[in-house]
Amino acid sequence: MTTQAELDDRYGRTARSAVRLWLVLAGVIGLVIVVVIGWFVVQNSRDTVSFDDLGFEVVDSGHVDVRYRVTMPSDDQVVCVLEALDESFAKVGWQVVEIPPSEAISNDHTTTLRTVDTATTGRVVSCFIR
Repeated sequence: MTTQAELDDRYGRTARSAVRLWLVLAGVIGLVIVVVIGWFVVQNSRDTVSFDDLGFEVVDSGHVDVRYRVTMPSDDQVVCVLEALDESFAKVGWQVVEIPPSEAISNDHTTTLRTVDTATTGRVVSCFIR
């Protein structure tokens, strides 16, 4: 009579081949996960807008100039929200600025905000694709 061990040897069903199968399967699954994550990262980065505050200048008690750089996809219109704050961090002015599409990826902008009191700072709060 043939034993189970002899049948496993005859047909190549050893513990070593089972381990190899699991390792290959884990490698394929890992590769698929890396590809999917990479695809999501590339898709999300294509539609992002970033901004950098470059500075501000208090013009007078009713105005502050805010300088900023916007990096965006070249074929999209972007909207940025700017604000001016006083010495107690109270909002004394704000404005929504529409930035039209441009050939350049990064553009520097200066916007004058009207304020109800003397501002001590001006900054960009957020930017997003319209």
